[in-house]
Amino acid sequence: MTKTSRRTFLKAAAMTSTGVLAAGHLSQQSAAQSVSVGGGLFGGRNMTITTSEFGETSDGKTVRLYKLDNGRGITVEVLSLGGIMHSVNLPDRNGNITNVSANLETVADYERARPFFGTIVGRYANRIAGGKFTLDGQEFDLPRNNGPNSLHGGNKGFDTVVWDVQPFGVGSLLGRGSSIGLTLTYRSKDGEEGYPGNLDVTVVYRLDANNRWMMDYTATTDKPTVVNLTNHTFWNLAGFPNANHDHVLVLNADRYLPTDNTLIPTGELTPVAGTPFDFRTPYRIGERIDQVEGTHFAGGYDHCYVLNQRGRRQMTLCANVYEPTSGRVMRIDTTEPGVQFYAGNFLNGSLTAFGHSYEKHGAFCLETQHFPDSPNQPEFPSTVLRPGEVYRTTTVHTFGAR
Repeated sequence: MTKTSRRTFLKAAAMTSTGVLAAGHLSQQSAAQSVSVGGGLFGGRNMTITTSEFGETSDGKTVRLYKLDNGRGITVEVLSLGGIMHSVNLPDRNGNITNVSANLETVADYERARPFFGTIVGRYANRIAGGKFTLDGQEFDLPRNNGPNSLHGGNKGFDTVVWDVQPFGVGSLLGRGSSIGLTLTYRSKDGEEGYPGNLDVTVVYRLDANNRWMMDYTATTDKPTVVNLTNHTFWNLAGFPNANHDHVLVLNADRYLPTDNTLIPTGELTPVAGTPFDFRTPYRIGERIDQVEGTHFAGGYDHCYVLNQRGRRQMTLCANVYEPTSGRVMRIDTTEPGVQFYAGNFLNGSLTAFGHSYEKHGAFCLETQHFPDSPNQPEFPSTVLRPGEVYRTTTVHTFGAR
């Protein structure tokens, strides 16, 4: 990519968004079967939530699908199973709408494969070395479900449970503050997957009139514990099936975390300058992917980046992504200190849905989070949560096209 095209991308990415939903009123109908915002005083577009049954889990629990529509061509479908973002449908520069979030067709498919497509991940996103950590002098053993390590909460992570979901809508006279959303709650019981404390988790999804998808995470505990929550959507802004190599990526990170051969951070915070991990200026994902060394990475990126935070827990630019064929753009802002950039290296074509397969590098993830193995690395930002404290993080995706 030339220096001129990099500058052009940065300028365009900074202008990503937006639009205003015309005014309206708020209405809720039929026991949360439908929520709508808009269509009021100035004849604006309606924002709606509709619900339907999606299927049943293997233990007989009903899984519902919630479709959020912001009236501007963007719809997001969410499942009560794992809080899965089942689809994210976005218009391209010509108004053609495509799903850009990897998904599967049935509840059984999600349960059988457990690919983490679009899910809430917890209690602890990413890896904990050796499947154990020590807190206040007590050692806790976790499932070792990723070689010698514990990954994404263990065998029964938050992606596997059916969450309680309540839809809501917020209206405003001029529409600029209008949004629709879902409040998802789950109690992770003391000892679940080896983690201490009853953890009460709330995740709020919101879709607004300015084409923003917001995710607010909060949690409280009755015993000291560790918490690291994220969303694990696999993105492809060109739609599926396409390779991710031509997506142009910018990451607001001067440093990244090198790892051992089991993908546990070594503890170093290494400058990205002069390496294939430097995305401070725009590069295609595939432009230097062959330079990522180490067979344990399976031929691509799977690294946590240290974001250039404005301040602790301050909303900070994380990433900009541009897909040139469709013109779709995605900006991510977060209060988290890190982001795991995963290039879909372990996708191998074995997962299929809707007439296509998910091949290697067929999608990518940008998982905002605290650092992997933080419970065992005290120099990293702490993931400890104690009684009386509130775990609180926010990540915002802004969508557009140019």
